[in-house]
Amino acid sequence: MSEPTEATGPNAIDPRVFPPGARRGRECRQLKLGGVRATELTAEHGSPLYVIDEDAARARAREVRSALESEAARIGTSATVYYAGKAFLCVEVAQWMVEEGLAIDVASGGELAVALAAGVDPARIGFHGNNKSVREIERAVEVGVGTIIIDSEIETERVAAAAAAAGRRQRVRLRVNSGVHASTHDFLATSHEDQKFGQPLEDAPQLVSAILAHDSLEFVGLHCHIGSQIFATDGFRESARRLLGAYPELERLAGRPVPELNLGGGFGIAYTSAQADAAPDIADIARELANIVAETAAEVGVSVPKLAFEPGRAVIGQSGVTLYTVGTTKPVALSGSNAAADPADLGFAERLYVSVDGGMSDNARPALYGADYQVRIANRESAAAPALVRVVGKHCESGDIVVQRDVLPGDVRPGDTLAVAATGAYCWSLSSNYNYVPRPPVVAVSQGASRVIVRGESEDELVAKSVIPAPVAPARAS
Repeated sequence: MSEPTEATGPNAIDPRVFPPGARRGRECRQLKLGGVRATELTAEHGSPLYVIDEDAARARAREVRSALESEAARIGTSATVYYAGKAFLCVEVAQWMVEEGLAIDVASGGELAVALAAGVDPARIGFHGNNKSVREIERAVEVGVGTIIIDSEIETERVAAAAAAAGRRQRVRLRVNSGVHASTHDFLATSHEDQKFGQPLEDAPQLVSAILAHDSLEFVGLHCHIGSQIFATDGFRESARRLLGAYPELERLAGRPVPELNLGGGFGIAYTSAQADAAPDIADIARELANIVAETAAEVGVSVPKLAFEPGRAVIGQSGVTLYTVGTTKPVALSGSNAAADPADLGFAERLYVSVDGGMSDNARPALYGADYQVRIANRESAAAPALVRVVGKHCESGDIVVQRDVLPGDVRPGDTLAVAATGAYCWSLSSNYNYVPRPPVVAVSQGASRVIVRGESEDELVAKSVIPAPVAPARAS
């Protein structure tokens, strides 16, 4: 096992994984998020607890938007950056994103309702989904959603009918699969031909012709999303090249230039220090995508279209931290039949199982995708010898793992506060009430203060959802 460094040791708070402003206090040596001690947060708001560093989220939104917009301007076009609300959406976060110049991407009627409640201009909303209900489509058209992404031929007819009934001409994009398979987990790859999203790229001319046949629809371009948590940029480049290669035929059908191209999102982030060096830089991605768009447009003889992107995790992921309280610890020997199969486990005689008061109900990603996370003791620093740990939840499932493998000071004990980094995306969004465990609240921290932005749940609220039958009167004796 390699020697720990200042950024990766068992006490270190790596700014490439935790929010950049996270640090240990000089005197207390406690983790501070947004200037607030972790123990103060759990004392006030409970444990487990989702924490979002507002300043980090806003700064990252600005960074992503600036990189994509500036590179688009360099090649003579513009870019719209949609925040992918599925990563994590609430009223305040939607407001942050709009205030930082981003549009909002939603994928359900519920997400649309949140964006509208946040005061988002409907013209700056994009509406996704492979099975939008007729009512969701009608609602989107009624409120003036800027762009609806059509996912199937059936949706073309539904959106056209809703727009005609409302007396509107609705902007639409067509979602296609470019055939580029992102180098990522199979469940996260969304541009395979044999999957539920979009249409094969070779069918685009036929489907665009159907869209153009409706006066109530305005076709503005193609959309493609090749996957999620992608580190390599070659997939993005190849997908952009294939999509633009279809534009000459689409422009012939439309009798005009196709004005836009939405290249989706999926840009990866570092969940652990080991991933940090490989995580893509948004400026590099923006530059490479702009170059391939400009080059391909020139090759196929079309104007450079306006670009659109839909990052979610890349904007909000690193700003989130989940705090837990340790309940029990249990050492398990790594010898004999339990010998470690993974080289990362070698060098340790045992693994310490550390059980916390949350688990797969507040972070389903390890169970769903085998996702990796980084954990640190938040309430103190320790000089104890390092121990190989697996952080597990309280649920009745052997797969209830929060952190598969990390190294902590070996004296981690009941009552300690643990901080799991990079939980801003797809943790609260995928949360559940498995085993009737209430969902934790979400608090925002900034400049030494915290506030609740999503209320948590109580056991009483969960029980109240059950319909309790009225007592049945006992039968009278005859």
